[in-house]
Amino acid sequence: MTSTFPNISISTERLVLRPLDEDDVPALAEMMNDEQVAAWTEVPQPYTEDRARGWITEYAPAERAAGRGLDLAVAEFLTQRLVGVVQLARTDWRIRSTELSYIVAPWARGEGYASEAALATAQWLFSGQKFERIELRTAAGNTASQQVAQKIGCLSEGVLRNACIVHVRAEDGTWTDQRSDYIVWSLLPEDLEGAGEQLADTGGFTSFSDWN
Repeated sequence: MTSTFPNISISTERLVLRPLDEDDVPALAEMMNDEQVAAWTEVPQPYTEDRARGWITEYAPAERAAGRGLDLAVAEFLTQRLVGVVQLARTDWRIRSTELSYIVAPWARGEGYASEAALATAQWLFSGQKFERIELRTAAGNTASQQVAQKIGCLSEGVLRNACIVHVRAEDGTWTDQRSDYIVWSLLPEDLEGAGEQLADTGGFTSFSDWN
């Protein structure tokens, strides 16, 4: 029997992590069309609202149902404005390991939202789901993502040479592919000792009755 992640809402001092909802479509599409997202991810460009709706209504539920991962919206607690997404993928239930990634909207960068959301997710995985390893992969030139990994206590395990493709905008506005290295980071339960002090009260975990 395939294990799956539960329907979950994770609250921090400033954020709530919850299942993506169709109301997120416009904000999600806008966020995914950002130049930094285009540069460092494989998100198709341009990213339409139809693509966003497909992710929310088809891809995310299918990934969760198959036990492969979990996609969470990250919203401001007070305004409910979408500030980003956290994604768990390539989950191995036997060894209790998963890969974590995050994207933050352009207007919300520099506020510590990525590290707050990633740390809250890690705390939930280790305490609530009994996971033993979280892995992050950052492109060699993506220093902002690397800073998030370091801030939440990840340790760099090494480099996967020539293992990913980043994108560079040409003078005519088109995007070209460029090979790069991956830096591999890991986070284990013992790495989070004292990490809770970086967040205010993370609150409780609230189950949703339905994912769809």
